[in-house]
Amino acid sequence: MWSGPRNISTALMRSFENRPDCTVVDEPFYAHYLAETGLDHPGRSVILNSQPRGADAVVAGLLAPLKDGVCVQYQKHMSHHITENTPIEWAARVHNCFLLRDPRATIFSYVKQRENPVLDDLGFRQLAEIYNYVAGMQNTAPIVIDSDDLLRDPPLFLRKLCEHLNISFDDAMLSWPSGSRSTDGAWAPWWYANVEKSIGFEKRLEFDDELPPELEAIALEAMPYYDHLARFKVA
Repeated sequence: MWSGPRNISTALMRSFENRPDCTVVDEPFYAHYLAETGLDHPGRSVILNSQPRGADAVVAGLLAPLKDGVCVQYQKHMSHHITENTPIEWAARVHNCFLLRDPRATIFSYVKQRENPVLDDLGFRQLAEIYNYVAGMQNTAPIVIDSDDLLRDPPLFLRKLCEHLNISFDDAMLSWPSGSRSTDGAWAPWWYANVEKSIGFEKRLEFDDELPPELEAIALEAMPYYDHLARFKVA
């Protein structure tokens, strides 16, 4: 599951983790990304010490056999964690799904946690590039879901997602216990307050705020990538 930040990828991770046949992996390239870029994110030192920093080790873990009784693995990936030095060929060996959110709403949420973003912090460019890569490598086009659509009708879009993946839909995906998880990444204390309170998917209010000019400029940069992917989203 590829997404930019401040989307519903963690809530969707909760949804899949509530299936009895599923295991989850939370942002496995985060430490690699921080080591590669040198960026100062909240909890940087904790994150760097919580995961392998080498991309090859991360990929080996992602492609390792699943445990007995598990037939589905939900890998939650932030698209901006894939740098120019990160291998991506492994993605052709898994099912790739893409979550979209309007750039302006994404930026409005993101700056509450980390100020002064640039385009590449938000993952839209990388999301489009990863989509183009896997679409060219696989016979089946990747599924693209607008997170606002999913939040308006979770049963419908979860069923569409499961159908695309050729797995059965499970009603357990619609709700989950509140709280943290042992599978949550080390960055959870900085980013997961809302999802830890959640017990299911919650409909968002429509975004109608204005961004300051410097953030609006970033949203305009992101729009061509968003529009490219929006052409493929399921309805």
